[in-house]
Amino acid sequence: MTPQIAPTVFLVDDHALFRAGVRAELDGQVTVVGEAGSVGDAISGILSTRPDVVLLDVHLPDGGGRAVIEGVFSEWPSAVFLALSVSDAPDDVVATVRAGARGYVTKTIDPAELVDAITRVREGDAVFSPRLAGFVLDAFSGQPPATPDPELDLLSPREQEVMRLIARGYTYREAATRLHLSVKTVETHVSAVLRKLQLSNRRELSAWASDRRLL
Repeated sequence: MTPQIAPTVFLVDDHALFRAGVRAELDGQVTVVGEAGSVGDAISGILSTRPDVVLLDVHLPDGGGRAVIEGVFSEWPSAVFLALSVSDAPDDVVATVRAGARGYVTKTIDPAELVDAITRVREGDAVFSPRLAGFVLDAFSGQPPATPDPELDLLSPREQEVMRLIARGYTYREAATRLHLSVKTVETHVSAVLRKLQLSNRRELSAWASDRRLL
């Protein structure tokens, strides 16, 4: 059996320290052929090295990941992009995928999972961090607007925000940070949600939300 050749990767991130960390973590598992910290340098570097996968941050000082993707695609339409970002905002995820990225993972990913994601997108798979996949499915499903849901309407707008995050797998602390609330306030909202929906725990809440395509 022929040994699998390590993927060639180009790193795009405006933080040199982060790029150095990625290089160190992936050493021996991928071959980093170049790196850049700006849109212009990224486009020229990617086009000159033609890597298997571009590992791309979505926010750069002189633009964003979308500008890099569009600039490269204009000359090399078969380039493969995997977004690696601190942002898990739906707008960032959907915009980057619409631009042409084959996957989107967050910087909380561990090195082994990142190598697997790089390998999979090189082979043609679409790869997303679990809590991000729902954003992409919603954006590209083409489903008509949801009909009114009496149970969902029991929840206040803030309770609905908390419910979606907790059902997607966020911890109470992560949800609190994202919504600029205290952990205690998030816990109070979760208790109210479970009581109103007559559910017992987070697992039942995730199943309830999944059934209604709310994730």
